[in-house]
Amino acid sequence: MNIDTAAQLNERIKNKSTLEILQFVSHEFGGKIKFASSMGLEDQVITHILAAHKIPVEIFTLDTGRMFYETYELIDKTQARYKMQLKIYFPDAGEVEEMVNSKGINLFYQSIENRKQCCGIRKIKPLKRALKGIDAWITGLRKEQSPTRKDMQIIEWDESNSLIKVNPLLYWTEKQTRDFITEHKIPYNTLHDKGFPSIGCQPCTRAVVQGEDIRSGRWWWENPETKECGLHTKEK
Repeated sequence: MNIDTAAQLNERIKNKSTLEILQFVSHEFGGKIKFASSMGLEDQVITHILAAHKIPVEIFTLDTGRMFYETYELIDKTQARYKMQLKIYFPDAGEVEEMVNSKGINLFYQSIENRKQCCGIRKIKPLKRALKGIDAWITGLRKEQSPTRKDMQIIEWDESNSLIKVNPLLYWTEKQTRDFITEHKIPYNTLHDKGFPSIGCQPCTRAVVQGEDIRSGRWWWENPETKECGLHTKEK
């Protein structure tokens, strides 16, 4: 599989609904596809669709060790609501220990290099383990979330992981997402009601005020162009 495969698959899903896209990729990749949930609103929408329509895709999430209590609470609520067990991946304890002892517990505030190192250990390496042995993965990315996501396709070639990447909610609006959550009474992170449109690790996420960009609360001390943890960048 390569970038040409992604282009061909994009042609085949033209005019398909989100449900149809998820059914299509599940059938296309069989047991070789997983859904990476960060427990955000978009991810809860996809989890609901997968569960409600019994689409056989494994769902996993990453626990960095620095998450909000509300995120852990949502994991429990989601598992109870859909009678499923999410697969949870953790960072290597030894690597976290070495990093913290050498650079400090909150090293990420000191430089972009440090922040990327922390994301690398707490997110990227666990993700690599989660994606090992599969051919495709599903995300809850939307174009309007960030300027770094404006050129994404619904199905694309993920060069950094050498996998097909599926973004079934890419063209959904925030209103569309929230309306779907409300209509289907889907459990969601209560921080979304307290000014947190995007939620990651606790020390790297803050509430935003009305009029601010929805990603402005993530790594707010950096420029918008650097505000990705590395999970969704195109570079190797």
